[in-house]
Amino acid sequence: MIQIDDALVGLDVIERCFICDISQCKGACCIEGDSGAPLEEEELEELRKVLPEVWDDLLPEAQEIINQQGVAYIDSDGDIVTSIVNGKNCVFTCYDSEGVCKCAIEKAYREGRVSFYKPVSCHLYPIRITQYRDYRAVNYDRWKICRCAELLGQKAGVPVYQFLKEPLIRKFGEAWYNELEQCADEWRKQQRSYDF
Repeated sequence: MIQIDDALVGLDVIERCFICDISQCKGACCIEGDSGAPLEEEELEELRKVLPEVWDDLLPEAQEIINQQGVAYIDSDGDIVTSIVNGKNCVFTCYDSEGVCKCAIEKAYREGRVSFYKPVSCHLYPIRITQYRDYRAVNYDRWKICRCAELLGQKAGVPVYQFLKEPLIRKFGEAWYNELEQCADEWRKQQRSYDF
């Protein structure tokens, strides 16, 4: 573990490699899972604000769920998460002509229709943050659906934290990320010295 401020960062974040390979996985992380995407409380209002802009991009089943229960619910762990359709798709998913599942919020952001990118937990994936009383655990969530991303990351030599630089800065700030980079560099130097 590496500690930066109140965050304990798992070594997988700096040791493992990852580059999203959406052409292979087809956006499975927005479909598979036990519940929706974890949300921060202030993101609920953002989701409500962008809803009219993304409404026409959503699946009819998602629109029905939102009409019934809203954009979010409390899951079995007591976390606020995005609503999901039939135990699968996040309600904010949409599909492109290739059948790739994408985020309707991110699509609207890229088209300049909204100023909110998407929930930070989605932006950070495959990193998951768990809040404890005295610290936050920052861990790489390894999942079989992302195996193609691990292979692509290994081929390019891109660690998880480098692939997720932008969302990590969004969540923790640039100074925090710079410190993480320094820690990762030191860790790699130490590991190389052990190899002799």
